[in-house]
Amino acid sequence: MSGTLNEQELVQYIAAETGAEPESIRVVLKHEKTFINTAEANEQGEVEIDSDDLVDFVLSRKDVKLDEMTVEAVLDAEMDYLMDIGIAVDED
Repeated sequence: MSGTLNEQELVQYIAAETGAEPESIRVVLKHEKTFINTAEANEQGEVEIDSDDLVDFVLSRKDVKLDEMTVEAVLDAEMDYLMDIGIAVDED
């Protein structure tokens, strides 16, 4: 694939995978971006994100109306999409 992010396509992909409403997906992605942008980099300049901490952060936002399993599914589907288009790699 092209390796560029198309937000509309991303949201459609996540909706198809999870059954979540597009607006709810956008809210989760907005809070995920905030969490990542405020995360501290390690000595190598890399930011390590703990998925449990991320899910807890997203769920703590007042405008998130999804349950924990759905938030996890949204984030997992996003990672699948990003790996499919070559933007992300799974280091686990």
